[in-house]
Amino acid sequence: MIENKEVAVEQLANLAMEGQLAFEIDWNQLNIQKEDAYRLMATSVIDQLEAVPQDNFAAVAMATITKLLVENFVLNIKLKGTGNAQ
Repeated sequence: MIENKEVAVEQLANLAMEGQLAFEIDWNQLNIQKEDAYRLMATSVIDQLEAVPQDNFAAVAMATITKLLVENFVLNIKLKGTGNAQ
């Protein structure tokens, strides 16, 4: 269990925001601020992973990362307007 969830959310969101994105997001076109979106997702990640038994933690985390990478890959293909990866 995370002792100070609020601090953990901020740390996770800030770390995630530092990562280089494959494409820039125009946050002005969205109805949510960048920082709020990252905090919302960080809170969701922490909530979900807190429910996972410690011995399954790494497998669940890796499966989740893989799923998100595949979803991002497919979304990028759709945004490029092709059915093939380039």
